Amino acid sequence: MKIPRPIENLINSFERLPGIGPKTAQRLTFYLLHFPQEELQTFADSLTRLKIDTKLCSICKNVGEEDPCHICSDDSREKNLIIVTASPLDVFAFEKVGFKGTYHVLHGVINPLENIGPDEIYIKELLLRLKEVKSESFGSAEEDIYSESMPGETSEGQVELILATNTSMEGESTAMYLSKLIRDSGLGEDKVRITRIARGLPVGGDIEYADDITLSRALEGRSNF
Repeated sequence: MKIPRPIENLINSFERLPGIGPKTAQRLTFYLLHFPQEELQTFADSLTRLKIDTKLCSICKNVGEEDPCHICSDDSREKNLIIVTASPLDVFAFEKVGFKGTYHVLHGVINPLENIGPDEIYIKELLLRLKEVKSESFGSAEEDIYSESMPGETSEGQVELILATNTSMEGESTAMYLSKLIRDSGLGEDKVRITRIARGLPVGGDIEYADDITLSRALEGRSNF
């Protein structure tokens, strides 16, 4: 049976998306055939406007509707508290828990197997930003829900950079590369304090199923109770 060309074209387009195999692409395509034309047109318009109506923030490289984005233009944010993430999706996750600092999105991690090196992600822009960040005092402990969980204290004018890449091999390598690069660039501890997100057992996880590395990091990152 010969598949109609419009259907085949859409199936091929879906297959190019991550995590979408041939069977799933076929199911999605035939599901859309049952959509009313008005809804299908709305879906198509949203897809068409996806890149047209979004911009990459010139400061943090997050995706938004304006440049700078609403986070970077918010004066109530702690400008000298920066979380480095691999993806804009990570920003959404931290926003949900009420993080009050700012972000820098790398749009990937260093992965030689996929030909992704330091020049393919926004590392140079991070270094330039660290050198240009203005000194601003941190909020009080009542305003910042993370003040008690931060290791040590950050002096006035000092930037804290929180490396929040995933704990995969690529994420760890990227975090280590960033830390070394920042120090080699002349930004010492007095100017930039580099921290790493805590790693260990997830809430609801069973100790007996945890691997050795996870358990070791859970012990290293233990806190007062």
